[in-house]
Amino acid sequence: VSLRPFAAILEDAGASILLEALSALGCEYHLEPQRPARSLRWTRAKPDPCPRSVPPEVWAADDQDLLLLLEPEEFMRGAVQLTQTCGPACSVPWIPSESPARPHVAVVGLDAYLWSHQPSSTRESQQPESPAVARAVLALSWPTVEEALVLLQLRAHVDVLLVASWQELSRHVCAFTKAFAQRPFKQYQESRPFSFHVAGRWAGGERAARDGTGLRGLWWRQVRQFNRVSPAMADAVVTAFPSPRLLYQAYVTCDTERERMALLADLPVKTGDRVRPRRVGPDLSRRICLFLTTASPELLLDLGS
Repeated sequence: VSLRPFAAILEDAGASILLEALSALGCEYHLEPQRPARSLRWTRAKPDPCPRSVPPEVWAADDQDLLLLLEPEEFMRGAVQLTQTCGPACSVPWIPSESPARPHVAVVGLDAYLWSHQPSSTRESQQPESPAVARAVLALSWPTVEEALVLLQLRAHVDVLLVASWQELSRHVCAFTKAFAQRPFKQYQESRPFSFHVAGRWAGGERAARDGTGLRGLWWRQVRQFNRVSPAMADAVVTAFPSPRLLYQAYVTCDTERERMALLADLPVKTGDRVRPRRVGPDLSRRICLFLTTASPELLLDLGS
């Protein structure tokens, strides 16, 4: 992903905050003197080599995004113009119609700007406002902003980001950059018949290799799936029998069914120093035994469910 902040952004006092955040992210960016002047443009180049998990044709699309930075005063002028326009057609005042990228708009410090332009209570008590001043104050208000946001979304499909500081804008730009970089892979996954299944991953979060690596963690998670089993109880079972095969072999050596059911009941469960010693107990011992030894698919393991 290549991010291209246009050179006019450097005139803003907070531009250094944005550039430092992009450098920390490891994003490649280039300053360009193009139009629109105060904007950020994301473009994607085909990686070399392409990741094996995504076909090369996924990267062929010329995808790009544009974020236009506006001063609060400039945004309010356009907002007033939008609210006074009649009809379904809506031309965005700040974005050229020939712009190839999908536009987004960001405004830094709009809330502070609106507050600073509200009339003070002292001036209101001294002299009444003229109709022209009253209309100007009404235009510089949140209802005008909210109406303009709705018009931009419904008529022009333009999203507007309102942030209080350059730090907040930098966090948004970094998050959007990550999402833009991952977009081809996610779109490819969603287009597959089973989009929820990602090749090379284990759905449960644990995976056991052929040499046994990861088996203990997978067995621990399986014990934890039983109802009313704490992590300490699962630790006790897995410590005594590090794999289900070892536990099954222990069941085979038992002489009676009662002995098998109670095999895990007396295993100590580690608790805090001031807590009385605990055991796994007969209930969990019975359920695990039935889980590993029964041949009936209709058997209910948990009698309390």
